[in-house]
Amino acid sequence: MGNVAALDCGSNSTRLLICGEDGTALRREMTITRLSQGVDASGMLATEALQRSYDTLARYREFMDAHNVDRGLLVATSAVRDAVNGAEFLSAASEITGVTSRILSGNEEATFSFAGATADLEPHASTDVILDIGGGSTEIAGRIGQELVSYSMQLGCVRVTERALGKEVVTPEREAAALAMINEQLQLAFAKAPKFESIVGNVRLIGLAGTVATLAQLATGEAEYLRERVHHQTLSSADVRHWRDTLSSMSPEERLRIPAMVPGREDVLHAGLYILLAVMERFQIDELLTSENDILDGIAASLL
Repeated sequence: MGNVAALDCGSNSTRLLICGEDGTALRREMTITRLSQGVDASGMLATEALQRSYDTLARYREFMDAHNVDRGLLVATSAVRDAVNGAEFLSAASEITGVTSRILSGNEEATFSFAGATADLEPHASTDVILDIGGGSTEIAGRIGQELVSYSMQLGCVRVTERALGKEVVTPEREAAALAMINEQLQLAFAKAPKFESIVGNVRLIGLAGTVATLAQLATGEAEYLRERVHHQTLSSADVRHWRDTLSSMSPEERLRIPAMVPGREDVLHAGLYILLAVMERFQIDELLTSENDILDGIAASLL
């Protein structure tokens, strides 16, 4: 066996993880590509969004060559699931990277994410639940008894921004529209996965992906991303509310002037925090554990 690569073409970012045959992470990369630009309204992946993604994947192929990768899997999620030209994108992505590509269902996405995020965690008295806030969808998954219970909400930081919240200073009307959209999806999640109700108040919530990672970076005040400072940080609901309200009162340009803000997230991060706080309130919990191990780690493990 040789080195393996996991690639995730998400709605907001395109990411790469290269692992050695012993499972050691050799390289991690993240690029904001906003593949979901306009998909919610048009049903199509935009030409410029496709080109940004193709350019990034070509660069990742160079990294894979440098690390002698001989096997890999590229997965696409919400934006590609929703797009009429999703198959065209997958075909081109496979050709550029030289690896198999496939669209994950919401349940598969949650399964890989749960495996990746919990692999290095000590057991806990509460039920582990992962929350993966993407650009177009948000996955909730928890092992309840012997079953992995999951649901993929049609809800993400880009989708909520484009549909309801807007990129600029949030008005009361826009906030009300966003909260209605989020709460409707949360009600649906609990209706479709009724076992979630049995663990309310008894959850260790593990937050994944860019919204949570950027929040953790804001909380530390670090201008530069340091994985060890962001991974397995405990944040309170008060922290989430503070940053949600602070960012919502700013323009994207003002948000970008915050030293710890990740460029490319300044126009959608506040929407992700609305989702995060609503989920914490629905599960009646006050703390969140951040994790930089996620769907990529779950995919890489499946290849080894």
